[in-house]
Amino acid sequence: MTEHSKQLLQEISDRLERLSAFADGGGMDPAVEMITRALGAGGIVQAFGTGHSQAFAMEIAGRAGGLIPTNNVALRDVVLLGNQEPSILSRASTLERDPAIVDELWETIRPHPEDVFVIASNSGVNGSIVGIALLAKEHGHGVIAVTSLEHTARVTPKHPSGKRLSEIADVVIDNLAPYGDTTLTLDGGIGVGAVSSMTAAFIAQLLTIGVSERIAASGSTPPIYLSANIPGGDDHNHQLEDRYGGRLRRHA
Repeated sequence: MTEHSKQLLQEISDRLERLSAFADGGGMDPAVEMITRALGAGGIVQAFGTGHSQAFAMEIAGRAGGLIPTNNVALRDVVLLGNQEPSILSRASTLERDPAIVDELWETIRPHPEDVFVIASNSGVNGSIVGIALLAKEHGHGVIAVTSLEHTARVTPKHPSGKRLSEIADVVIDNLAPYGDTTLTLDGGIGVGAVSSMTAAFIAQLLTIGVSERIAASGSTPPIYLSANIPGGDDHNHQLEDRYGGRLRRHA
């Protein structure tokens, strides 16, 4: 292992330990309770992230060991499920900053009143992220944010409202990423060793575990995906998905 590899491992480990202690101390409980309550009322989790924060949504929705009543909302849905031309995705880096896209994206979601939104954004200021959070609140949905509190406090909001995701959400979970996301500095001041994707994935798993524990403690069986690559996995998953009558979107 190089010295930088050891340093990165330490940076990641320290943050995961802090998040674990945060969860053990009840810090995740408000988010866990909000999700558990939504699922108990027949709602689903609408997970949304742009850029690398899409990885968080993928950890929440549609994966082995994850909750079945979940959707992975993505900007590409305005093409796959909306009326936008595929060419719009060629400017993904600017699209995520564009608040004008959120109305059309919202139409592709069509959430039920009981649904809860879990939105990840390291910066927490891009137009699409803030716009969806505002629409979710406007329509009466609970919103859970996963963001870097250090980073978001030091950047300017890109939404016309002037708000950050952390200022809109009902519950905010700090992903503990530093400003700029990188944790190491090479010669010449080059920043490397980004950590937000790894801490966000850990947060997603902590939320999934917490919700599953709550459901099990109530005497019910948590609706968890089995791997499609083990015998009986597909049958198990499809039977539970069918309970939601097509509300769960599963596409690449």
